[in-house]
Amino acid sequence: MKYTLVIMNLFYTPDIKGDYYILSPEESKHCLRVLRMGAGDSLVLVDGQGGWYEGVIEDANVKGCGVRICRVQEHYGQRPFRMHLAIAPTKNMDRMEWMLEKCTEMGIEAITLLETAHSERKVVRMDRLEKVAVSAMKQSQKAYLPELRAVSVFRQFVSDCTERYKFIAHCHAGEKKRLDEVYVPGEDALVLIGPEGDFSTEEVAFAQAHGFVPITLGISRLRTETAGMVACHSINFMNKV
Repeated sequence: MKYTLVIMNLFYTPDIKGDYYILSPEESKHCLRVLRMGAGDSLVLVDGQGGWYEGVIEDANVKGCGVRICRVQEHYGQRPFRMHLAIAPTKNMDRMEWMLEKCTEMGIEAITLLETAHSERKVVRMDRLEKVAVSAMKQSQKAYLPELRAVSVFRQFVSDCTERYKFIAHCHAGEKKRLDEVYVPGEDALVLIGPEGDFSTEEVAFAQAHGFVPITLGISRLRTETAGMVACHSINFMNKV
């Protein structure tokens, strides 16, 4: 589905309903004091689920800025495929946040955090990651917020996967294909990325037994967060988005 990018100030309003909305005190302060907007100025509200609401400020109140909704688009920017990245969190969460930011900007539907045999981190602050994703969604003028899924145990996650095109990127010896050799554009895709110590050989075998195709992301050995971003970009590139 084609859509035209409208360069406007975006505000995340997941609970929006009706034709009038009052921004939260935090968003109101940002709108009026930081962006220096005022009554009569246009802006866009997004709900993270594809809703794109174009509106005009009617009440420039810093404690609750009132916005009149003038135009609504549903499924704004919806893509004909889903990109799902399942990745082991890095020990340094700054790297994971960087990857999440870039993948959100490029376009991604879901990110699942994996607990693997060689995981360096098993506890993650999901609220902090959501803030990063929200900021990246707004900056990149998107109406969809990626679904962030809390840490899942590798074997359980792999056993429950339903995607038709599912891949595991690893650095062990053995035959591996490039994504462009095994992925069909337009189809949903799931890519598994391991921790810095890679997946164990047992995990690779388990994934293959459950239909995951081993892939390579190039001749260089990539950091976890770089591999995640490369996988996301590759799927998007093949889908010409």
